[in-house]
Amino acid sequence: MSAKICEENVKLKRAYERPTNADGMRVLVDRLWPRGVRKIDAAIDYWAKELAPSTELRKWFGHDPARWAEFRCRYSAEIKAHREEFEQLRDLALKGPVTLVYGAHDEMHNDAVVLREILLAHQ
Repeated sequence: MSAKICEENVKLKRAYERPTNADGMRVLVDRLWPRGVRKIDAAIDYWAKELAPSTELRKWFGHDPARWAEFRCRYSAEIKAHREEFEQLRDLALKGPVTLVYGAHDEMHNDAVVLREILLAHQ
């Protein structure tokens, strides 16, 4: 059995928010770079493109809260297909603070929320 990740080790932050030292390792979890954000300003340490929702899933979801439950199921299945990348992110979170950076405006219905839930539940 592997170790459990401490909740405080996995934070969420919009790409448009200023980076802080408390963020720890900053991981962009979107497939597309956030509009209008300069790479130097984003201070991204790692871009987990392979863990981001597929283009098809992202377009289908369209950040429609009515599709949230189904999005979570479909996205979870996609994450399982990228085991190696998921384990790499999990290892980072076991070592110290990780902030999952995302571009969505909706802070409750986005891929980073789902990814965080899976990271914290996985043992």
